[in-house]
Amino acid sequence: MNRIATNAEKLGSVRSELGEGPFYDRGTDTAWWFDIVGRKLLEHRLGGGDTIVHDLPRMASVVAPVDDERQLLVMEDGLYLRDIAGGSLSLIKALEDDRPGNRSNDGRLHPSGRLWIGTMGKNAEWQAGTIYLFDGAEVTPLFRKVTIPNSICFSPDGRTGYFADTAANTVWRVALDPRTAVPIGEPEVFLTGAQLPLGGHYDGSVMDADGILWNAAWGGGSVTGFAADGSIVRTFELPAAQTSCPCFVGPRLDRMAVTSAWEGYSAAARNADPGAGFTYIIDGGFNGTESSAAFIDESILNRN
Repeated sequence: MNRIATNAEKLGSVRSELGEGPFYDRGTDTAWWFDIVGRKLLEHRLGGGDTIVHDLPRMASVVAPVDDERQLLVMEDGLYLRDIAGGSLSLIKALEDDRPGNRSNDGRLHPSGRLWIGTMGKNAEWQAGTIYLFDGAEVTPLFRKVTIPNSICFSPDGRTGYFADTAANTVWRVALDPRTAVPIGEPEVFLTGAQLPLGGHYDGSVMDADGILWNAAWGGGSVTGFAADGSIVRTFELPAAQTSCPCFVGPRLDRMAVTSAWEGYSAAARNADPGAGFTYIIDGGFNGTESSAAFIDESILNRN
């Protein structure tokens, strides 16, 4: 195994209880991510400057681009358009608003511009969550009885989708219609917990241009690249045990931002893991894909 003890750079000085959902806007060289439990959206221009913290009225976990002026935020009770300049929010579609014990978790844009969204119980109740497809107008359930949905990502051609249940410590893959992001087959097991080189559980993932799935291991303090056959390409260790989600950043998309968390820690555990909760940058020479290239098509976006 190609294992690297990473000299990772902290991205800013803000420490999140549950850092998640990183997204990179290449046009403005800006990284965005969330503190889900803290109800915050964080913004950091990679070229320099401080991290800007935006308070949110409820938990949120996914940000996706709409245009130069607006973002789509997936929040615990629905999908909202957010005005980037002013921060105002407008609901465009409810999401499990009849299940106040649930919240959104992992999600990612498909190359078609459609969005996969995972939900879960706020206390990780067994099989309380679902993975949905948002096509710009409707929210459609894809996979039910998921406890902690994670690792949502897609092959560069959009023909394969990936997702995990962190509680089951398993990653599945499924064939998709590349035009619609709709599954056209049954999921098959891709990775199991035994394949994690430093232990932990599968959390967020992103796929590069070569079809390598890069996964952040919750409890494993690392990011590992897995080839299409499940073999390990490389593992980067990070100074935080609860690594949560990666995304590619930088003008050449050859770097990686990785969020982490101190959620669930006692005071003693926080002292023992002083790097927990920070977001890190890895200079790993990645062959990343541009997530912001897959803008949600305004022709299908319900803007009521």
